[in-house]
Parts: sequence; C-alpha cells; structure tokens
Amino acid sequence: MDHLTGISVFARVVETNGFTAAARSLGLSKAAVSKQVARLEDRLGVRLLNRSTRRLGLTEAGRDFYERAQRILIEIDEAEQAASSRQVNPRGVLRVNAPVTYGISHLVPVLPDFMRRYPEIRVDLVLNDRFVDLIEEGFDVAIRVGLGALPDSTLVARRLAVANHTVCAAPNYLAARGTPHHPAELAQHDCLLYSYLSTGEEWRFLDAAGRPLGVRVSGPMRANNGDALRHAARAGLGIVYSPAFLMADDIAAGRLVAVLTDWRTPEAAVHAIYPPGRPLGAKLRVFVDYLAETLGQARPTPR
Repeated sequence: MDHLTGISVFARVVETNGFTAAARSLGLSKAAVSKQVARLEDRLGVRLLNRSTRRLGLTEAGRDFYERAQRILIEIDEAEQAASSRQVNPRGVLRVNAPVTYGISHLVPVLPDFMRRYPEIRVDLVLNDRFVDLIEEGFDVAIRVGLGALPDSTLVARRLAVANHTVCAAPNYLAARGTPHHPAELAQHDCLLYSYLSTGEEWRFLDAAGRPLGVRVSGPMRANNGDALRHAARAGLGIVYSPAFLMADDIAAGRLVAVLTDWRTPEAAVHAIYPPGRPLGAKLRVFVDYLAETLGQARPTPR
C-alpha cells in the first residue's frame, strides 16, 4: 500500500505540475508530498522529476513511469467504483487545452451542458494557441484545429469536426490593392501570417480538379492568435488565411470579403488529442464522446 501511495502522489504532482498544488489537492503538506516522491525514486533507483526553482519536468524515465502508473491508477479507480456502485461514474478533474478563439466560440458554449450531465467532473480549461506537451504539462486532452496531419505522431487523434479555411480581406484593402483571382497573385499582396500554421509561410490551395498548389506569402504582421489577425484584416492591413468559423460573421456583415472562392483549401479538421497506450479513463472517454456528438463528426481517424 505504501508503494501505491507513492505512485499516486507522484501522479498527482505530474498532473498538477507541482508539489504545492499536489499537496493542496491531496490535503497533505508539501514536505509529505516531496518525501513520498523521494521515497519512490529511491525505491526505483532512478530520478523521475527534474526540479528547479522555475519549473518541474519529467525525466525520460519519469515520463515512461507516469504513463504506466496512470494506467494502473485509472484501472484501480474504475475497479473501486464498479465494485461499490456496479457502474463507473465519471468523476475527477479533467485538464483540457484548446486554442483561444475556438475554445471561446465553440468549446465553452457546450461545457455547461456537459457538466450538467456529469456533475462529478470538474473541468480545468487552459486556452492558448501554442502546441502543448500533454504529458509534460499534465493535460488529459487537447483540442487542435489544423490543416493536414498533426505534428506529433505519438498521440492519438480523434476527429471531431471540419474546420476549413477561407481567404479574405477588408473592402478598403481590396479597393486599394486589387482582388487576387489566382493564388499566385498573393505573392504581390500583404498577407497576415499565423505563427502556428503547420505549413509555415506557405498557403495551400486545391484547384477545381483537386490539384494542390502552394504559394509562399509575406506581409507586415505575424501573430500567434487568430483574433489578432482578424482585427488586423478588418483594419485593412492585408489578406488573411484563416479557419472559416473565425471569419464567418465578418464576411456575412461585409466587414471582410472572401477572395479566391474558385479555389479550395486542403481539408482542415478539429481533433481531440490524447496520449496513447492506456485505456481511456471514464472522464476522458465521456468528454471526447460528448465533443464528437456536439461539435460534429464522431468517427475516429487513424494518424
């Protein structure tokens, strides 16, 4: 039992990203948590955590151990619930990462219904536009919106919805600079660049026959947030290549004008991303199923 306690405490330190937060969630002192982890490391004969004054990170051995330990703890937790109530009631803290704009516009509106369905689940939602390391940063799941293959092939991806891109600009920009009718013309335009676009400074298109075309672009502004680029486009700074859901209201209101409408962009999709090699815990399983139900396509896609 002492071994199991040490493993459980170590897992909580990883999931809360620190000894202080783990101690608070477990109702223990920070010293007691630190002692449990130190005992576990001594017993295993290997360092699991890299400690510094600024951050806490898993060693390679710690990452491998955490993945296996989490699977064991999930199975124990579900076994206890099944034995006591003959059903697994999803519960616990679910750490979710999502892009800022998509999180606010699509994810946050559906969370209240999810939490009413599963009142024992608490959602810890972190919104940012960078690609987080799920294991290193202690997230259960990340929502990602992107073109083509996702960059980390070690993760499991479940497709939730389509999120295709559009190309648009403000009417005053087009009046001053002209409207492009072929993607190649974008090289002569001011383009607004998204820092995390998987294709970098190349915007990709498909012609009517489905043939691909890539165009390298440049411009006066680069940003790591879609809303920032949307406002810049509305102000007439240039042409933006962005998920259609972000630009739809401005296009409908005439604040932005879609261009190159005879060309398609490669299919983009919304995915739920989570670590492989373990059975899905009840809280994660019902969350991903719920998003697939509410956001769109529920069919898992292979990586």
